Amino acid sequence: MKAVGVIGGLGPMATIYYLEQVTKMTDAKKDQEHLKILMESIPDTPDRTHYILEKKGTSPLPSLIKAGQELTRLGAGFLAIPCVTAHYFYEPLCGALPIPVLSLCEDTAIEMSAKKIKRAGILATEGTIQSRVLEQVFEKYGIESVYPDSSAQQLVMEMIYGKIKKGTFPDREDIQIVKHSLLEKGAQKIVLGCTELSLLKKEYPLNTLYVDMLEILAQKTVLFSGAPLKEAYKNLIQ
Repeated sequence: MKAVGVIGGLGPMATIYYLEQVTKMTDAKKDQEHLKILMESIPDTPDRTHYILEKKGTSPLPSLIKAGQELTRLGAGFLAIPCVTAHYFYEPLCGALPIPVLSLCEDTAIEMSAKKIKRAGILATEGTIQSRVLEQVFEKYGIESVYPDSSAQQLVMEMIYGKIKKGTFPDREDIQIVKHSLLEKGAQKIVLGCTELSLLKKEYPLNTLYVDMLEILAQKTVLFSGAPLKEAYKNLIQ
C-alpha cells in the first residue's frame, strides 16, 4: 500500500473527521492492515478565503508546497488535502511536487456525473464561490452549480466561521433555510463544498440529498493507497 501524506489543519476538526472516515472505510481486520498516514498539520497557513477575495497579503501556496515537500521526503506516495478552498492552489501545488495530489473537486464531479446529476447546490466559503474552483470543474462534467441567495450565503459563512471553526454547531433552522434556498433553484443534490460542513453530520442526520466531499476524499484515499474499501462505502452518492 502507498502511504498517504495529509496536508491538514485547514481546519483542524475537518482533518480529524477525514482521518476518522479513512479509518472507518478501510476493510481491515487488524492494525497492520490499515493505511500508513503521514501528516503535516499547518493551521498557521494564511486564510485561504481572505487571500482569494482580497488578492493581497500572504499566499497560502508556499505553506502548502513546504508541507507537501516534507511529506514527500518522509515517504508519502501521494497527498490528500481535506480543505476545498485550498484546491484553488491545486495546479501550482501539483507542479511543485513529485507525487500525485488527489483532486477533491474532480473526484466529486466524477461521482456526481456517474449518478446523472445535472444541477448541484453548493454550500461553500466565499473564496470557493468567487474563485469558481468547484464550478469550473463541475462544468467539465456537465453539472451546473447553483448557490444560496445572499442572505442564505451569509448563514453559510456564519456556520463555517462563526460556529464550526469555533467548536459549536449552527441551528437546525439555519440549515433548513439554506437547503430550501438551493432546492428552490432546482438543485438535485446539495454539495457540502467546505470540509468544515461535513462536521454537521456529527450533530444532525443529513440525508442522501447531501453530497459529502470529505467522505469522497476519504474513499479515494483508501482506493488510491491500494487498501481494500469496505463494501458499504463503495457508493457514497445515492
